[in-house]
Amino acid sequence: MQKRMFAARNSIGRMPRAVGTMSRLACASAEKAGIALDPILEMAGLTRAQMDNPRTAIGVSQQIEFLKLVAAALNDDLFGFHLAQTPDLRQIGLLYYVLTSSETFIDALRRGARYTSIVNEGISQKCLDRTAVGMSLQYVGVTRHRDRHQIEFWMTAFVRLCRHLTGMRLLPSRVRFVHYRPQSPEFAEFFGDDVEFGASSDEIVFPIGVRQTPVVGADPYLNDLLLSQCEEALSRKGKTRESFRTRVENAIAPLLPHGHARADEIARRLGMSPRTFARRLSLEGLTFSELLDNLRTSLAHRHLDDRELSITQIAWLLGYQEVASFSHAFKRWTGRTPREARAA
Repeated sequence: MQKRMFAARNSIGRMPRAVGTMSRLACASAEKAGIALDPILEMAGLTRAQMDNPRTAIGVSQQIEFLKLVAAALNDDLFGFHLAQTPDLRQIGLLYYVLTSSETFIDALRRGARYTSIVNEGISQKCLDRTAVGMSLQYVGVTRHRDRHQIEFWMTAFVRLCRHLTGMRLLPSRVRFVHYRPQSPEFAEFFGDDVEFGASSDEIVFPIGVRQTPVVGADPYLNDLLLSQCEEALSRKGKTRESFRTRVENAIAPLLPHGHARADEIARRLGMSPRTFARRLSLEGLTFSELLDNLRTSLAHRHLDDRELSITQIAWLLGYQEVASFSHAFKRWTGRTPREARAA
């Protein structure tokens, strides 16, 4: 008990927050469609006051849930993707002006990676700058497997911004999403032919040749001024909280379809021994098998809602080589077979 209290004290911080631009755009989209917003806001743990005040931060977990609920109300499974194609990019705020005043494309990407948390503390962005140029994303303090719309908004807005920076209709050489969805012609038209869902990471990569492309409208004097403001904004940010469970779930999710979601592999990826890994989970009252079952249950229910996925495909996405193994596990979790759950 004392160990758990000590671990809790050492993880003190606040949950990741976002400026809420996505949520407010979703709110406006729902209102335009005549959707009753108050029940949706309440279910997501948000309020009208938060939506009406653009200076009020919004919890990243609440934003993810709100986007999901609005998408369901609008019956738009590509809601995040569609939503990101409508706003004026200047609504991003300070980060937009830092990027658009940078000298070259790679300068803009590097600054985007450093200052992403000003916009969304739940996303960590890494600049790719070797054999190709682009960015990869990781979720911090929030579980990645519960999200589709926020990440699809983010990636779509990112490509729009890259095209704006260079003045060219850039097509990524590859796009990767951790979550699964069937291929869509709309994604192919916007992102290009190499779009993969159910990948091991979230990333967008462009050909290396665009690395030193000048940014349209670069302004080094303005950029220097804005960089100091960004550094000040970073210094004011408090520590965000990330449970060990969330870190483990985010490490497991992309490995499930590839059959590598084992305790020893997750421990290795988190940089610890299997013994330390098991002890850290026990401090949160968990075992690896319990956490894996909970994650698979959550994903199974979401996949079963997608009628385009067969039971065989869902079994594979959850890391089962045999449908019978998945059906047996699902019945143990829920008391019903996958087919009975889908029919209900």
